[in-house]
Amino acid sequence: AERYDEMADYMELVGKTESELLVEERNLLSVAYKNAVGSRRSAWRIIVGAQHREESKGDKGHADFAKEYCAKVGAELRTVCGKILELLDSSLIPNSSNDESKVFYLKMKADYNRYIAEFTDGEEKAVAAEHARQAYTAAEETAAKGLPVTHPVRLGLALNFSVFLYEVLSEYDGACAMARAAFESSLAELDNIAEDSYKDSTLIMQLLRDNLTFWMADQAGEE
Repeated sequence: AERYDEMADYMELVGKTESELLVEERNLLSVAYKNAVGSRRSAWRIIVGAQHREESKGDKGHADFAKEYCAKVGAELRTVCGKILELLDSSLIPNSSNDESKVFYLKMKADYNRYIAEFTDGEEKAVAAEHARQAYTAAEETAAKGLPVTHPVRLGLALNFSVFLYEVLSEYDGACAMARAAFESSLAELDNIAEDSYKDSTLIMQLLRDNLTFWMADQAGEE
């Protein structure tokens, strides 16, 4: 039914239990919040684009209307992101008993702070970006110690961390270096990927390569 807001509410209740979530429950939680936030992120981008177009045409009335609606969507984004971030800090991360879960939840914490940084500015953006960096770094350190380079959770972390560096912090060289390192190290271990994660791992590897190709071309075009 794609009623992701309700799904997120129910999974929030599951996440508040004292026991660690099963992998299936963890994935349902991730899907619920990813879609609840994803639709609003897309809407926010569209509305911002419309606002800029109206401003360029000198249509203050329509531009103000778009700006007002953009603020409404932003408020909804803050609420949804705030709920999952609180759940991660209060329950999900403390209850993690293995490296895979810790990396998964630290990556989630970083991702939702990154989403906040995308639609905010000033001090709020700076704080969210710093929280995202700290969580990505903590996840990266844990992954380096406990997960193989071909593990889909570790690859997904490298993918999102590099996107954060490129799109939020504008650290272009660092983003490219991270994506390249993750892709090349996993490619070298391609024959050792677990059968049950082969599809997920190779898909993320392809996304890393696609991003790297696009970023390098983009930087070359600006020089």
